Amino acid sequence: MSFWRLDPDVIHLNHGSFGATPAPALEEQRRLRDVMESNPTRWFLKDYQPALDEARSKVAGFVGAESAALGFVNNATEGVNSVLRSLEACLKPGDEIVVTDHDYNACRNAAAVTAARTGARVVPAAIPFPLQSAREVTDSILGMVTDRTRLLMVDAVTSPTALVFPLEEIVRALEPEVQVMVDAAHAPGMIDFDLTALGASYVTANCHKWMCAPKGSALLYVREDRRDRIYPAVISHGYNGGWPAEGGHLHTQFDWTGTDDPTAWLATPAALDAMAGLHPDGWEGVKRANRDLCLTARDMLVDLLGIEAPAPDGMIGAIASVPLPRTPLEGGTIFNPLMATLRDRWGIEVMVMSWPDPSASLLRVSTQQYNTVEDIKRLVEAVATELDL
Repeated sequence: MSFWRLDPDVIHLNHGSFGATPAPALEEQRRLRDVMESNPTRWFLKDYQPALDEARSKVAGFVGAESAALGFVNNATEGVNSVLRSLEACLKPGDEIVVTDHDYNACRNAAAVTAARTGARVVPAAIPFPLQSAREVTDSILGMVTDRTRLLMVDAVTSPTALVFPLEEIVRALEPEVQVMVDAAHAPGMIDFDLTALGASYVTANCHKWMCAPKGSALLYVREDRRDRIYPAVISHGYNGGWPAEGGHLHTQFDWTGTDDPTAWLATPAALDAMAGLHPDGWEGVKRANRDLCLTARDMLVDLLGIEAPAPDGMIGAIASVPLPRTPLEGGTIFNPLMATLRDRWGIEVMVMSWPDPSASLLRVSTQQYNTVEDIKRLVEAVATELDL
């Protein structure tokens, strides 16, 4: 059985968008579904909660948190929405939510809706790109914080620009006076990430990206002193203690928000184990190898384009963006036509997006254990040909 179910005729250099799940985890999810469907009543009412608690314990150990601090959600966007909805009762006209102009669009939209409902204001911090140091990030964000700031929403690793932000310094400067919510969609499994040590009020992260769990697995972390005020975006049985009756506030609220297929959550430990087995040094080796190949890809691309690296090596994980020559796009699309050309003509899946406006584009490359230097060389050849470099 092949470890990956990816199409072998395609060069996959976009792991950062949707991840890829190893076959052992998919097989475990299939097994769980078969057991669930063999007796749904018994499984949901008797077997589900112990299995969920066991999976959560394994995931908690991986991200440096206690089990009581974690609730499962379907994706990081759901986690962000859950926190923002919960905080609406505490926000009032004139309050400020600080974000950055590198934030993921879906989460930025969620902040805008919360601000509109409460009369609060979304305040964007402008982060330069390219940049010379992480200090530029810290200075820009902290420079937008005022006595009206109630929440900072910030990425651990930005989606468009693929920058590893200096979270520890930012959180240390703001908490607990200003609550910090970290969108860590890309962080666990790609960079070293300890939720308890970080100290942020809230962290949400996808398990389906760099942890390589099945799609539909993500987590929400809430620090103990903030925990009792956070509720899921979908209110269900747990709101009045209906189900489950034990396990602490987050578990009661998030473990059962209506009948769904929770097998992606339960198969996450199988993904963690499978990925750890890919390198002699386990997960540390996986993260190191992915980053090394990503830096190689970044360096080859900037050499091709004749530009300086747009960010220091220390701000890069296993995903990196490089600016392309400015080419105006029509129709306001967020995707540069080069992305479709690379897919259709060269068999390469890689992200090419319009950012920060339609006249500028970034090529974002992600590297995972299924990638090789030969994949990168093929990408460089394709970009050189299509951009006539």
